[in-house]
Amino acid sequence: MKILCVSLGCDKNLVDSEMMLGLLTKDGYQLTDDDQEADVVIVNTCAFIDAAKEESINTILDMARLKEDAKCQALVVTGCMAERYKKEVLKEIPEVDAVLGTTTYGEISKVLRRLQDGEKHIEVYEDLSRMPEDDHRVFTTGSAYSYLKIAEGCNKRCTYCIIPYLRGPYRSEPMVKLISQAKKIAENGVKELILVAQETTLYGTDLSQKKMLPTLLRELGRIEGLEWIRLQYCYPEEITDEIIEAIAKEPKVCHYIDLPIQHASDRILKRMGRRTTHDEIISRIRRIRELIPDVALRTTLISGFPGETEEDHQILMDFVREVEFDRLGVFTYSQEEDTPAAAMEDQIPQEVKERRRDEIMALQQEIAFRKEKEKIGSEMRVMVEGRMPEEDYGFGVYTCRTYMDAPNIDSQIFVHSERDLMSGDFVRCTVTDSDGYDLIGEEIADWDDEEEE
Repeated sequence: MKILCVSLGCDKNLVDSEMMLGLLTKDGYQLTDDDQEADVVIVNTCAFIDAAKEESINTILDMARLKEDAKCQALVVTGCMAERYKKEVLKEIPEVDAVLGTTTYGEISKVLRRLQDGEKHIEVYEDLSRMPEDDHRVFTTGSAYSYLKIAEGCNKRCTYCIIPYLRGPYRSEPMVKLISQAKKIAENGVKELILVAQETTLYGTDLSQKKMLPTLLRELGRIEGLEWIRLQYCYPEEITDEIIEAIAKEPKVCHYIDLPIQHASDRILKRMGRRTTHDEIISRIRRIRELIPDVALRTTLISGFPGETEEDHQILMDFVREVEFDRLGVFTYSQEEDTPAAAMEDQIPQEVKERRRDEIMALQQEIAFRKEKEKIGSEMRVMVEGRMPEEDYGFGVYTCRTYMDAPNIDSQIFVHSERDLMSGDFVRCTVTDSDGYDLIGEEIADWDDEEEE
């Protein structure tokens, strides 16, 4: 049987999809990208905010039509939406043949066999504290980068967030398992390993009552073939000096930290259930920049949280102006059912949320464009991701990333080279210009990567 998997949502969900595909190929199933050829379609869904739920529902409905228009025999829904709306998915979309929760993707082959035997409307759910045990994986991101999910779940319970209810409590993957996975990733030719979790900074605290991220970074840094190791989802209040020093000293760890701060007004941070303050965030950022002067800092913010006043919004604007993040994204607050924030008074009108978001992004654009212009004339080591069409960009223009840029969310640098380059190659270039958030560069022809290392 041929399997088509549509993975929605975050990179952590993508890892689950790749694990499912690994289990399926191990059991003899074939994979396909052609929806007309698929015997079974799996939709691994997201349900984090309203927009994600809408995308998941629309995708499920699109795939359901394949049961009439193509050879598709079964439609399986997995992931966060399946976990959040257990009964509703099967009731409202009868074309769905099976649903699996967030901790049960390891049962996917058994479910498909049950479907082949004629069962319908199968439901498979387990305790959210369990961890899938299998370790097979198909890599879908190519040779440039791959994700390593080092933990599952979250204990923070921010008042706006549904994740703990869908993914369960925080539990770290054993380090031995992570090192084994990372070696397999490197053996597949992947050059950049991106560490993800709901919160990477707490890694190991449930296993040994101490933060084991610095040790994990050192162990991953020893793996042959890996060139870059990148950290995402680092809560500022959990970043210790030991973690900062590990990022600073480990040669393969990118000087890049993703800090999901969400707000800067103490009043709103408290309503959000965050465990930090404006001054503590500023202090931690100063310490990071003190120990890692060339660090690239990324953050995400929420505009229009319930009760946010114009004064709170201005505090956030002043914070963005003061910190000058290298990369920044803003989401309008999404009123998620079953979360404490959804029941709060003083919900903000959508047009106000959007206006405040736009004001923050306009400010950040000024900061980001200026920072990109300041890089003109500098030399940078970059990773090649792909070649641009010659009819649009001319001969030998490649899309690349610097250490300051995570794939799919940050900026790019377009580098001209006279050589044929492949995805995952590293080259050194001179930055010749900037174009908004992106850079333009020229390869330094006589640079030897081996010599620099």
